[in-house]
Amino acid sequence: MIEIKDVAKRFGPKVVLDGITLDIAKGESLVVIGGSGTGKSVLLKSILGLIKPERGSISVAGRKVKGHDAQIMDKIGMLFQGGALFDSLPVWQNVAFRLLQGKRRMPREAARALAVEKLARVGLGGDVANLFPAELSGGMQKRVGLARAIAATPEIMFFDEPTTGLDPIMSGVINTLIREIVVELGVTAVTITHDMSSVRAIADTVAMIHGGKLRWHGKVADIDASGDEYLDQFIHGRATGPIESVR
Repeated sequence: MIEIKDVAKRFGPKVVLDGITLDIAKGESLVVIGGSGTGKSVLLKSILGLIKPERGSISVAGRKVKGHDAQIMDKIGMLFQGGALFDSLPVWQNVAFRLLQGKRRMPREAARALAVEKLARVGLGGDVANLFPAELSGGMQKRVGLARAIAATPEIMFFDEPTTGLDPIMSGVINTLIREIVVELGVTAVTITHDMSSVRAIADTVAMIHGGKLRWHGKVADIDASGDEYLDQFIHGRATGPIESVR
């Protein structure tokens, strides 16, 4: 579904991606891990066509990424790290935002009904539909963001740090919801996270980026016995090892 071949990107003298090659199969749930500033978000933005690599190529569903592409974006749902809800719109309009835009605009009543249906799928009642984001807890906002991500029935879903700012219990709820929805819809999923509980709950496969390179790629069941010292240090949160900590 997604083919990444020899992708490289730098910002001035800073090399962020240095020859990343990675294939993501249809229906696969890949989680990308690595320390802050290792290029995870840049890779995601490159797949979305928001950043143009200096070298290499990216294809989504057989279509080469060459900047913003409406045909590619129509296939994608996105859960943003900070929720990215529109403060001035009620919850149902946030969920149905994409359905109310463009040439294939849905009638408002139908869009609202679908929004309520998607809210129910993430465990929120219809009474939430008319509230505004400021009236919701962080966990509820994240669920609304997830409902919006699945509203247009995407083929591909991106999750950017889906449990950031949530307590361990709500993080577990969100991880379970994501896994259920990915399996239920049969979508191809790419998740960026530092949270190892998310990795183990969401992933089929794991890719670790370090120093702009793909350090390790394999099945989630193999991460504890990978034999890679970088991956081992990261997943166990050790201060000592080949990954230097910033003091």
